[in-house]
Amino acid sequence: MQTNIPNSLFCLVFTLFFSLVLYPQEVETSSIPVEAEKDSIAPAIDSEEIVQQLQQQDTIKKDSVRKPQFLTDIVNYTAKDYMRLSPKDSKMYLYNEAKIVYGDMTIEAGLIIIDNEKNEVYAYGIQDSADTYSQTPIFTQAQRKVEPDSIRFNFDTQRALVYNSRTQEAEFNVKGMVTKRENDSVYFMKNVRFTTSDDIDDPDYFFYARRIKFVPDKKIVAGLVNMYIADVPTPLGLPFGYFPLTDEETSGFIIPSFGDSQFGYNLQNGGYYFAISDYVDLLTLGSYYTNGSYTLEFSSNYAKRYKYRGNARVRYEKLFNSERGFPDFSERSSYNIQWSHSQDAKANPTSRFSASVNLGSSEYYAESINQSNTGNYLNNTLSSSVSYSKTFPGEPQVNLSLAARHSQNTRTQQVNLSLPTLQLSMSRIYPFAPKGGAKNGIIQNINFQYSLRGENQINTVDSLFFKPEMFDAARLGAQHSIPISTNFKIFKFLSVSTGTSYEETWVSKTFERSYDPVLDDVVIDTIGGFDSYRTYNFNASIGTTLYGLKNFGKDKKIQAIRHVMRPSISYNINPAFDRFYDTYERDDLTTEDQIELVDYSRFDGTLYGAPGRNFSSSIGLSLSNTFEAKVRDKDSTAVEPKKITLLNNFSLSTSYNLAGDSLKLSPISVRGSIPIVKNKLDINFGGSLDPYALDNNNRRIDKLNIENGGSLFRLTSGSVNFGYSFSSKDFEGGDEVEDDELDNETLRNGGRPDDLFGKGMGQDGELFDEDPFEGKEEENESSFYNYAIPWDVRLAYSMNYTNRTRQSEISAHSIMFNGNVELAPKWQVGVSSGYDLVNNGVTPTQLRFQRDLDSWLMSFSWVPFGNRKSWNFLIRIKSSVLSDIKYDKRRNPDRRL
Repeated sequence: MQTNIPNSLFCLVFTLFFSLVLYPQEVETSSIPVEAEKDSIAPAIDSEEIVQQLQQQDTIKKDSVRKPQFLTDIVNYTAKDYMRLSPKDSKMYLYNEAKIVYGDMTIEAGLIIIDNEKNEVYAYGIQDSADTYSQTPIFTQAQRKVEPDSIRFNFDTQRALVYNSRTQEAEFNVKGMVTKRENDSVYFMKNVRFTTSDDIDDPDYFFYARRIKFVPDKKIVAGLVNMYIADVPTPLGLPFGYFPLTDEETSGFIIPSFGDSQFGYNLQNGGYYFAISDYVDLLTLGSYYTNGSYTLEFSSNYAKRYKYRGNARVRYEKLFNSERGFPDFSERSSYNIQWSHSQDAKANPTSRFSASVNLGSSEYYAESINQSNTGNYLNNTLSSSVSYSKTFPGEPQVNLSLAARHSQNTRTQQVNLSLPTLQLSMSRIYPFAPKGGAKNGIIQNINFQYSLRGENQINTVDSLFFKPEMFDAARLGAQHSIPISTNFKIFKFLSVSTGTSYEETWVSKTFERSYDPVLDDVVIDTIGGFDSYRTYNFNASIGTTLYGLKNFGKDKKIQAIRHVMRPSISYNINPAFDRFYDTYERDDLTTEDQIELVDYSRFDGTLYGAPGRNFSSSIGLSLSNTFEAKVRDKDSTAVEPKKITLLNNFSLSTSYNLAGDSLKLSPISVRGSIPIVKNKLDINFGGSLDPYALDNNNRRIDKLNIENGGSLFRLTSGSVNFGYSFSSKDFEGGDEVEDDELDNETLRNGGRPDDLFGKGMGQDGELFDEDPFEGKEEENESSFYNYAIPWDVRLAYSMNYTNRTRQSEISAHSIMFNGNVELAPKWQVGVSSGYDLVNNGVTPTQLRFQRDLDSWLMSFSWVPFGNRKSWNFLIRIKSSVLSDIKYDKRRNPDRRL
């Protein structure tokens, strides 16, 4: 029976009992007749009877308890079915959806009993008609929730006894048979299970402790701890345990993994993690092998919201092959430095700092112990850039940038550095433009700019990197450029642009050359000091846009085709600057007792090279074509026809040198793309057509190929390539997720952003996207029957043709693919592979398998063949709190020092 009890009932009851039990006090009140009952739960009181009794007292209106000496706050209560008072036992009974609120503490249960003699509250669940135990207690305090089978709470001491409690702290779910609450910050528990599994009553695994001390938001300190998997005890145990519970990062030791490899038995990736602040951390790792090899690594992540974020890593490896004294003994040191920094666009609109650094030993990715990323191994170039840019608003606007750049070829071990590069540019200035309105005519459109580029360039080799000798061949220079141009219309349809450019080049040293007859060689003397030269040129171009349209009728499937042509003619003059050239004498190699004069420029070998010596006057021709069509839309409700592109940007370009004495016509360059699937697949093609013939030595001669008995043009080179990616999301309207360079290890290192060479792997063998099931719905009984299989596929095709000297060969021809499919809920397999059609071999291949085991994650990756043949098996707890609890077994690729 449900009743609505006025709020004054509880205040009246507690006032009466405090006066009778706790201390004498005269209170004028009307007594409530209650029959004597046994020590049991009394039947519910009729709601009309309670209303009649409460009408006798009109001084108490609120649902609260007058504050006695032991209470520090107001006690509020509610119940759905009834609230019964037992004066003999000094108890209050609340039944069905009962609730008590005392300060920041809330107790909810099916049955709540308030004992006024002991100042305690008891909370229990109730049994429904189906004998199901429901409405179990819920104890909430300070946003912490505990769900036990029963509760006993004392108002005086603020202590509680909780039976079969269930609570969640950080990533742990904790269940204790008996819990003693000392205060808000300390709990003692007996016979405790704690796990990161979502199902605390039937977990995949749990840690069992006889007794623990539980400090919310801080730690769990346990005595003897055993690990159970699927309710089966394991020999894994500790005499004591310490488990941090904070959501914030805390400092602590990193447990190393044990194993053996070609370097001997080892302890890998052990160290210490420093939680320096909320903005930056530091991870130190090290590995040691019984043959003496060792590695050291320092990595740090930092971030400040709306400002910047980034990470840095330094790794050093000292590797020994075999043992000292053996004939095959060798040693090698390698290192790698990585740094990525990105600035939030909202941090500063006028200045920006960014960094992307990847430098180190050329052999690092081939020999590193903990590097299993095939994409990194196949990348031949390491590059770095650290730049700062600043914009000075105004008229004209000035842009300033300062950068340090690095490029390193891991095959040739050549290193190119630019330390630093200074660039300064000024926006266009129109000196004759009107103050308001559009610019018209040749005069009003005259404009000029100014730019400065200064560099200190260093070319060295890997063995001299970071050594003083690397600066011996440094080249310093600066180049000023002032382009002047204008544009105008002719006959309303022809767009004409013309201009000239003035450049001044400064260098810090030049090179004098002379011939030494004793050494029979050219001697180069370096002349230090400032030197410069100035160049200029002239250019003009004229172009227009032509449209052609052919209509077939609205009743046709193809209703119309449109052809857009953009022809352009350009003219360029580059004067000869032979005044910057000198000569030296040497013996003529073809005729005895003769002297040969050799021309050279003292600016040869400087940063920007020597100015051009030969006069050039050339005409450039180009034609760009686009073919589009209007077709009937397959959607019958569509009003307008659909526009599609048949051929996009099909361009032809060449040039003719008027000042040349032979071979005046340049090869014709052909470029274009064919759209196949809108915004998904474009086939890109290109080629070069040479009009001149070859002699018997396969050298170009000043004779047209058609006059030599051949075709009009010779196809000297060609290429076709495309990339296509599609997935189940394309048919579901899902959005593609873009790669973040800070999170993609292969992309950070200069490789491909996709997984065509396989997914990258971390130091312990885990795949970089180790949890592909994160955020997906839980598996249920009917999942296998209504499951939509997610999948994704990426294809890449490339073909290059070469025929410059009649070799007529395909120099490169390959197709690669990467695919992932989730065969069933929480089961995913993937493969990355391809085929090289030129060498008739399979490209680097990786097979992957991943299984979500709820609380655990299992993965297996395998490179079945090639010089990177390896495999790795890993099973670990998904929770980051227990990430060190794992089992991994692997076979690393062979390292050859």
